Amino acid sequence: MSDRWLITGAGGMLGQDLLAALAQDGTPAAGLDRSALDVTGEEAVRAALADHRPAVVVNCAAWTAVDDAEAKEDQALAVNGTGPQVLAEACRDSGAVLLQVSTDYVFAGDADRPYPEDAPVAPRSAYGRTKLAGERAVLRTLPDRGHVVRTAWLYGAGGANFVRTMIKLEGIKDTLDVVDDQRGQPTWTADLADRLVRLGKGALAGTAPAGVYHATSSGATTWFGLTREIFRLLGADPDRVRPTTSEAFVRPAPRPAYSVLGHERWAAAGIEPIRDWREALGEAFPALLAAERGR
Repeated sequence: MSDRWLITGAGGMLGQDLLAALAQDGTPAAGLDRSALDVTGEEAVRAALADHRPAVVVNCAAWTAVDDAEAKEDQALAVNGTGPQVLAEACRDSGAVLLQVSTDYVFAGDADRPYPEDAPVAPRSAYGRTKLAGERAVLRTLPDRGHVVRTAWLYGAGGANFVRTMIKLEGIKDTLDVVDDQRGQPTWTADLADRLVRLGKGALAGTAPAGVYHATSSGATTWFGLTREIFRLLGADPDRVRPTTSEAFVRPAPRPAYSVLGHERWAAAGIEPIRDWREALGEAFPALLAAERGR
């Protein structure tokens, strides 16, 4: 087996940043987007692994339309549950390590302190249930080589996300009403990609135990607090952002009120947790601004 990596869902925001991080690191990698590989197809997945012979597979492929999943849970489960199962079985047979990207939505979202990696799961949405099915498939099939990496509140230059939307709205709205009763950790996809690279290398070296890791930024804020920081970075008046409640934006899938994750497991792998969300957002902002405004 080579030292090559294979990234599924490579056309997405995280997949793009992960391929960039691997290229910068000098690690050979292949990326397959949704059109190139359907992760639910056993024959296609096994053919991809036979072709690329990866030492590490990172599954970035996912059904991420949280609200649509409420009415289409079977379709979401195929991608988020069956897909990881198929990948895990192929990795088991080929000897590859599998990093499965998961979500804070596996928790109930009603805590008052950061969720540790071993906290009880209790998803309240179809999306959360389907992602939990994927986690369990990976951990059950690959007890020694399966790594579940939960993340949340992702943003990056390579796709649509909350930060880019707020940059756009600042230019066309006098004021913005933003939810202030959901708390989480805004996380830059480039920072997550860096930790995935380190984790995969640690897994190959035998220094990163299999199991669950939480990869979100340190610190915490609300969507309202995040938007105020975005306005500040734009040189706009943060007071144009006004707090509101989740009741003002009722959606098909319930949103967790508390999505703050603890990061204790990284110590077992000798890897530092991700830095504070404000520092990361400041570094990411020029690229986000350029991507949103077409510069």
